[in-house]
Amino acid sequence: MILTTTPSIEGKTIIEYKGIVFGEVISGVNFFKDFGASIRNLIGGRSSSYENELVGARQKALEELAQRARERGADAVVGIDIDYEVLGQNGGMLMVTASGTAVKLG
Repeated sequence: MILTTTPSIEGKTIIEYKGIVFGEVISGVNFFKDFGASIRNLIGGRSSSYENELVGARQKALEELAQRARERGADAVVGIDIDYEVLGQNGGMLMVTASGTAVKLG
């Protein structure tokens, strides 16, 4: 499964559009990650716990998007867009949404 942010794939011909597909992940952030991030915020530096959470959520959203494209008989997803939102009371949830157009290649 080819996943790309571009509207086409070099050297390939799109022969059929299978529709828009999505992958969504909502992930909770726990107290220990919040505590560690707040310390990092005070002293400076990167929060590896939040970064790892973000990377994992993005990967899961792309995997879900690819699975939904496969279910439609697609070979690729073009025009992928990834969005991030903070949800919940006190911003305790991270939502990652990936969307794109499932296509069949010739």
